[in-house]
Amino acid sequence: MTQSNTSERIADAALSILENEGAGAVSMRRVADAVGLSAMAIYRHFPNREALLKSISDRGFLQLLDYWSEYTRDGDVEARLLGTQQAYLEYALAHPHVFDYVFAETRKGMRRFPEGFRAPGSPTFNLMIELLREGMGEGLFRKDDVLEAAMTVWAHSHGLVTLYRAGRFSYEPDEFRVFYRRSLQRVLDGLKS
Repeated sequence: MTQSNTSERIADAALSILENEGAGAVSMRRVADAVGLSAMAIYRHFPNREALLKSISDRGFLQLLDYWSEYTRDGDVEARLLGTQQAYLEYALAHPHVFDYVFAETRKGMRRFPEGFRAPGSPTFNLMIELLREGMGEGLFRKDDVLEAAMTVWAHSHGLVTLYRAGRFSYEPDEFRVFYRRSLQRVLDGLKS
């Protein structure tokens, strides 16, 4: 078995633990047991737990990009921008523990606004910037600082999703989806020319 295959197996096992139980349950020993390696063998592939969790975090961003590509294929700029945020919600609902770790927990090496969100800082955030820039160019949205406008949209989405994950809404998932979309529409309406 090659080193990259073993690294993938380790990352897959860690992701599975994170998906099911949260970041606190991911330990080098636990992952080693899941893969059938000694705890020391994992250190040949990942120097520490933080590096392993960063690998998972990077995968989380790639998973979110897959969701975004599904929700942003068609439609005008506004529909595609709403699609990015719908994808964000769907990702959070499908992968709640990974979402919490990647987007809601303080961790070493996380991106910080504004420098970490400028191109090519965040592949997911860059798509929102491109869509807002396109909408501003078309006159749909008023000219503004595109980086700050993108953060405004994302912060609203993130706040709603985080509140929902914390049990602050009595809505069932489908009811929350309807509310979430209406609320995001209000934010986008506020950015319009």
